[in-house]
Amino acid sequence: MDRRNFLSQSAISMAALGLGVSCTQGKTKKIPDLGRQTAEAEIGNIRSLLLHLGSNMWCDYPTSLMGAPAADSAADLELKPEFKLVWADDEWRKTTDRAAATGVNMIVIDLGEGLFYPSHPELAIEGTWSVDKMQAEIRRLNALGIEVVPKLNFSTTHNGWMGDYSHMVSSQPYYRMCEDVIRDVVEIFGHPRFFHIGFDEERAHFQEAEKFQYICVRKGEYWWKDFLHIVSNVEKYGARAWMWSDYAWTADDFYERCPKSVVQQNWFYDSANGGFDIATNTTHELVRLQTFLKLDEAGFDQVPCGTNWPGGNRRKLGIGADDVIGRLVKFGRENISKEHLMGFMMATWEIYCWPVSGLAEYRQKILDGIDLFGKALKGEF
Repeated sequence: MDRRNFLSQSAISMAALGLGVSCTQGKTKKIPDLGRQTAEAEIGNIRSLLLHLGSNMWCDYPTSLMGAPAADSAADLELKPEFKLVWADDEWRKTTDRAAATGVNMIVIDLGEGLFYPSHPELAIEGTWSVDKMQAEIRRLNALGIEVVPKLNFSTTHNGWMGDYSHMVSSQPYYRMCEDVIRDVVEIFGHPRFFHIGFDEERAHFQEAEKFQYICVRKGEYWWKDFLHIVSNVEKYGARAWMWSDYAWTADDFYERCPKSVVQQNWFYDSANGGFDIATNTTHELVRLQTFLKLDEAGFDQVPCGTNWPGGNRRKLGIGADDVIGRLVKFGRENISKEHLMGFMMATWEIYCWPVSGLAEYRQKILDGIDLFGKALKGEF
């Protein structure tokens, strides 16, 4: 079967599964108009939670020579993609209800393969949410006082959700796919105020350390052209692009070349256990602490991100990371100007960690993280 017929059959199959697409002479049904979201987090008091609907942002995707996209085609990969959505509806609702009860006023959903894109039905997997299901959930969360922000990670370290397109970075087909899914998401989410575009951890040594077999990294002008292309595509729909600030750690030209309209999300998890004091932290992570100050001085708006995930040295010492989000909130309030501090984010990295210690444990980690976030915002940690 050639690719055109394969995609046509895929779309028909998705329609049969109730994934919200109908095929009429190769065209998809128009996305329903959600209207503007009815909940907006207060700027300066954003209390955001990162949740991952998809999980293939941390995988190698099988090449075309490995066969059809199925579990057996990925048998030889260390970082295997998922071909079935891991979230159960009742667990999702339990988690988001806890968030609302704790005072979270924004949920950033890392979509990946978890949402059906009418322009690219081939990216869906078993359990992918339909357009109708996502819009119903946005309305439900809005009613709880929660603004819903979409996230698509365009970092080459986290683009396994793109399927075959993850092997076409910086090509014309890749650009068209990125443009297509951005448009789809903007329409599905009712032209959101913000659109998180990822762009974290795009470094070769990270991919090597994580045992990726397909290593692809942009830098220099390649990175800038792709990054600015994504930003411009988001902004043309009236949304503010929102990004992880990793590139600023090592690129001196970042502060001049990155548009000031892009919301910065620097993150510091104190995984090396050096502490939040710039004067005394001598670990390799010091540059991340310093980046908060440099972004503020350069005039960027920020939403600093913390976690309860114990990485690196904390894991070795067995000391956990329950204190991190509280210390991050305190640091942000003391070191970032009110003019540019938009709020904070809690990221528990639940999807990333599930294969390590089991699904149930890390679902509980999400709930624990929400509670810790609520205490941190009150100055308790």
